[in-house]
Amino acid sequence: MSDILKGLNDEQREAVLHLDGALLILAGAGSGKTKTLTTRLAYLIDEIGIPPSSTLTLTFTNKAASEMRYRALSLIKNNSSLLPLLCTFHKFGLLFLKFNMSYLNRSTNFILLDNDDKKRILKLFNKNIPISMLSSEISRMKNWLITPDEAYIKAQDNIYKNIAKIYASYNKYLLEKNMVDFDDLLLLSYEILDKNLSLCKEVSAKYSYIMVDEYQDTNELQYKILKKLTLEHSNICVVGDDDQSIYGWRGANINNILDFEDNFVDSKIIKLEKNYRSTSQILDVANKLINFNIRRLGKELKSIKGNGKDVELLEFLDERIEAINIANRIRKLLDNGVSASKIAILFRLNALSRSIEDGLNKANIPYRLIGAMRFYERAEIKDILSYFRLVVNPNDDFSFLRIVNRPKRGIGKVTQDKLEQFIQEKQISIYKAINEYKNEIPLQAKHISIITSIFDMINELRETLEDSTIGFLDLFKDSINILDTFENIQDEIDREANIDEFYGFFRDYIIQNPTASLEDFLNDISLNSDDENDINNLISCMSIHSSKGLEFDYLFVIGLEDGFCPIISDNTDIEEERRLGYVAFTRAKNELVLSYVKSRYYKGKRTQLQPSKFLSECGLIGRSINLDKTKGFKNNDLVIHKVFGAGRVISVSDSGRDSKLRINFGGVVRDILSSFVIKA
Repeated sequence: MSDILKGLNDEQREAVLHLDGALLILAGAGSGKTKTLTTRLAYLIDEIGIPPSSTLTLTFTNKAASEMRYRALSLIKNNSSLLPLLCTFHKFGLLFLKFNMSYLNRSTNFILLDNDDKKRILKLFNKNIPISMLSSEISRMKNWLITPDEAYIKAQDNIYKNIAKIYASYNKYLLEKNMVDFDDLLLLSYEILDKNLSLCKEVSAKYSYIMVDEYQDTNELQYKILKKLTLEHSNICVVGDDDQSIYGWRGANINNILDFEDNFVDSKIIKLEKNYRSTSQILDVANKLINFNIRRLGKELKSIKGNGKDVELLEFLDERIEAINIANRIRKLLDNGVSASKIAILFRLNALSRSIEDGLNKANIPYRLIGAMRFYERAEIKDILSYFRLVVNPNDDFSFLRIVNRPKRGIGKVTQDKLEQFIQEKQISIYKAINEYKNEIPLQAKHISIITSIFDMINELRETLEDSTIGFLDLFKDSINILDTFENIQDEIDREANIDEFYGFFRDYIIQNPTASLEDFLNDISLNSDDENDINNLISCMSIHSSKGLEFDYLFVIGLEDGFCPIISDNTDIEEERRLGYVAFTRAKNELVLSYVKSRYYKGKRTQLQPSKFLSECGLIGRSINLDKTKGFKNNDLVIHKVFGAGRVISVSDSGRDSKLRINFGGVVRDILSSFVIKA
């Protein structure tokens, strides 16, 4: 046996030895996918003699590409001066365009825009649509190969017709200036390959062995590029896990991996089901949970580590008690010599970090938030706090200048600079300037009026606060929609959850501390958030999305209630929510602790909650799963059928043992017995 194959299990070795034809390595969590992929690359070069320049390995992040390059090169003994091309999709697009932009009658010395440059250009053509929304919609359309003309025809309302027009103007501007944005790196590469058959054949022949990491995260455009690159051969090896596809909201198309056998003829699937990370007990709950998904290729993770501690499920009265108990458990681990870096807390929504942060701070446990700001440092929370500080002290110019245009009121930077210069010359606050020197302020009358109205609102809030703190909160929420400040619709769920969490926390603070003032509340927050931690030894707190690819010896997953995990709304993809639960559970190596509470802030109010349906599905609580899956259907229930996919119940009638459901599957109405669908 070749030395390069030593240390591989049977399935990994089979994947490495597979040479010709399309191959999907269905790699479960912790099954050694990176080891398999890099070993296969080294095997092709060292043992088979494939020139390194004839291989192309694609992944999604620079970090992943760097790690894979390091691991692959440490295995490769070939002394060739040529190195295999191992990079991100977008780096490949950049290299391709540098050599082939002339096929579009454009110069190869194009300028690549960053995201800020893109937004500045979009502002030239747009006055009304939030720039972040406009930018993300244009990005989405490019990645689905939708042209401006097609976007205009498909537009359902005037906003999207306007977006299509701006999209066309933006593209024209980039063409005239010989600029490309991040999405163009792939879109223009595809257009060149699509329109030039001989070049497409040449490039496909050049890269005779193609490998792709994290294939479940590819989007439509990336899939179409891969089809072009395999025009002359079918030697594509992709590694992925349909059960870990959690980026549908970002454009990832799970059908790319589910339909791999249909998309690439004579393909083969090898399943990596041996898990080297987690104990049998952890994998048992993960396997049970994900088995409830209908749209999956199917695999069963098996632990190489063997038995460990049972998965623990904790129930608490509320999030404060949950945070205290988890902090105490972590303190015991730390006192017993466990390194903080081996401990993590996960949550579905970033808003849930607020109570956990408070609990860790009070226990003096150092932590870091990965992929998110600390709760009180988030922009929407700082905006609310600035308003509150202004109510307490209307002479707080720092807070006023933060919120004067949040949400937007037409007070731009030039106006603010003039106002700041005036108060500095007079050595007075803005509040005093408006009350005593209004006629001297060198601003337009409309701006003076806007600033005056802000202070009028602040005064009204202060008067209400004197009578009732809860009344003050209700008036504040009615008067100021903090969410209107922000443009990025992709962040809206998290921001809204953060705002609701804050309002609920403030409401409970007042109820529990009836003699406390608004100033007391603000001071308590400042004390809790003023924390200098030793950055070298911290426990990790993060959303489940941020945890992908990581692993921890001791893992706590909080917030396992219906409404939080899974999120429940009309747009919820319950199978993706279930995949998020699966990803969370499989981050744990030795011990997994899950928790839920009886009540938590939900939409700004303390609400009685039900344990997550996922807890019954994975066998940790005794809710009758069969009943949940097939009985008790009502109109408007979202359901899933193994063939027809997701649909919505429009009527229910009895039919012997089962109910007969009339279901709308994306416009096609069918009568289906209830035992053949499950609730989403």
